[in-house]
Amino acid sequence: MAVQRHHKLLLILDGIVNLLLGLLLLLFPFGMAELLGVPDPGLNLYPSLLGAVLFGIGVALLLEASAGKKGIRGLGLEGAIAINLCGSGVLVIWLLVSPFAIPAQGYIILWTIAVLVLAIGFVELFYKISNPTGRK
Repeated sequence: MAVQRHHKLLLILDGIVNLLLGLLLLLFPFGMAELLGVPDPGLNLYPSLLGAVLFGIGVALLLEASAGKKGIRGLGLEGAIAINLCGSGVLVIWLLVSPFAIPAQGYIILWTIAVLVLAIGFVELFYKISNPTGRK
């Protein structure tokens, strides 16, 4: 029973983080790069699309967390692990190898996002490794 609670808690936590980041980008794409101090692509299409993708992932994770009750399946824990590790891994590589002409606050925000998402991905991965059969 405790394993099932941990599984559900990880999905809910990950879903909420994705929903919040996605909603922020969806609602405020204009000038978001400047406000955050991150590289500006010069077009608000990219923050909006990223926001939509993150929001969709958040919805899928929350659907998965409630799958037993409604019979609806969303994104499983394995999918969340892949998305978190790939996305944050690429962001870390960019931050390490590509110098951006951005203020310190931009680096702080980008590194915070990268570390937070990477940490969630590794917590989920270690949970999955310790429960390989998916027992709930």
